[in-house]
Amino acid sequence: MTSRWPEYTLKEVCLCITDGAHKSPKSVDVGLPMASVKDLTPFGINIESCRKISEQDFKELVRQNCQPKLDDVLIAKDGATALDTVCEFKQNLDVVLLSSVAILRPDTKKIIPGFLRYYLDCNTTREYLKNGFITGAAIPRVVLEDFKRAKIKLPPLPTQRKIAAILSAYDDLIENNTRRIKILEEMAQALYREWFVHFRFPGHDKVQMVDSPLGRIPEGWEVKKVSDAIIINPKTKVPKQGMKPFITMDNLSTNSMIIESYNYKDSNSGSKFKNGDTLFARITPCLENGKTGFVQLLPDDVLAIGSTEFIVLRSKTLIPELVYLIARSEAFREHAIKSMSGATGRQRVRENCFDNFLIVQPEENILRQFHDIVSLIFENVHILSCKNISLRSIRDLLLPKLVSCEIDVSELKLEEGAD
Repeated sequence: MTSRWPEYTLKEVCLCITDGAHKSPKSVDVGLPMASVKDLTPFGINIESCRKISEQDFKELVRQNCQPKLDDVLIAKDGATALDTVCEFKQNLDVVLLSSVAILRPDTKKIIPGFLRYYLDCNTTREYLKNGFITGAAIPRVVLEDFKRAKIKLPPLPTQRKIAAILSAYDDLIENNTRRIKILEEMAQALYREWFVHFRFPGHDKVQMVDSPLGRIPEGWEVKKVSDAIIINPKTKVPKQGMKPFITMDNLSTNSMIIESYNYKDSNSGSKFKNGDTLFARITPCLENGKTGFVQLLPDDVLAIGSTEFIVLRSKTLIPELVYLIARSEAFREHAIKSMSGATGRQRVRENCFDNFLIVQPEENILRQFHDIVSLIFENVHILSCKNISLRSIRDLLLPKLVSCEIDVSELKLEEGAD
């Protein structure tokens, strides 16, 4: 039990606890990365989402100690996700941070960086920290001077290493699956552009190109309005009574097709959909941020309900996977964004905008060949996503039991290099 472990404050086990820049430099098109809380993930900093600042501003923030070092532990400090996202900085990456991210530099003579990361990531710890160290109702934030006094109970260093090694093994598998999912989704997008934007599909060199309202397209293909090829908000009947799967806007990703989870709701109000449908955010800023999902997590033949801010897209003359890829395309999204109307901050897509957006309807044999390839990609994304759900579930079950010593790992033998 943790009672036999000595108790320390975070300040006592860290060489320093600080945060990033309190004044944000001007963004530039070409420069060096600056990360905020939105760029923080469980696996580190998402460099692709970071904005750029000038080399001069970057150097100034490095002098102000706003740059994380290897083995630092980073945690969301300000905003709606305060204390919810924590990671160990293991990236070979030059980046500076804004003040919404706190930097904890562990004293490795007292605490293993991995153990500190998992201790802070434990739900029990998070509840303790949120109840005692978050201020502000409108914008939650952590006051670092108070945060430094937070208590932590530490097992011996060898035990810390074992606990961190067990949990990181799960995270390594999750991160590897996540990378594979990203590659698969990029492959699907590349195939879509190659076949249906650049018209370099199998046998394209034997097909004559003809004029159309969209420029030169393959002979035998047809230009259609989106609303003639895709059913917009199809009429889907769900039972009035009984619990049904319910998907919220938070369940959608900004950069992936994956919808990992849903709740249940005894209602039939809201959008209605089934496997194979695409959920497209209609409201600002969710649309601009890229909120779009492909439904393939429901049990067979089960209908679901969701946010009223979804536009449901269902294939009419295409295939489900192609509908999703079109919805993710820059041209489609920009067209929808330009159609938005309403009060500032609550603007919504006008559904009639799909009546004047043109796409190309491929010949049936090309559509069939594309489906044979891309459906396997989507299926593999779903399989890897399900594996990650299972791995996270096991990890989250083990985490509090390990960091509280409910599971004794003192006799566990680690393979060489496991720590």
